[in-house]
Amino acid sequence: MKNDCLFCAIAAGEIPSNKVYEDDLCYAFYDIAPQAPTHFLVIPKDHIGSVAEIGAGNSAVVAHIFEVIANVTKELGLESYRVVSNIGEQAGQSVRHLHFHVLSGRDMTWPPG
Repeated sequence: MKNDCLFCAIAAGEIPSNKVYEDDLCYAFYDIAPQAPTHFLVIPKDHIGSVAEIGAGNSAVVAHIFEVIANVTKELGLESYRVVSNIGEQAGQSVRHLHFHVLSGRDMTWPPG
């Protein structure tokens, strides 16, 4: 856990959130400023700054997160959804902790942004 990280504090239960899912490796919660009718985030409990910091030592948690996304979206009855991870300030990453946005319930345009 990184002391000054908002998402580390959320995963540790120090800051309240609207939990979607939790296990030993990851935590999922609804976004406080949703961009779609369904919008939740999935984060690793261990601090990883972004996709740019994924490597051999931590990539298994990312595979696990995608398994969780597949299972949670099925449980929520979502047949169509988008998974997004922003890397760096120019791409819109506002919290320097790896997180995946899961958005559903509206048409998604392409290209995004």
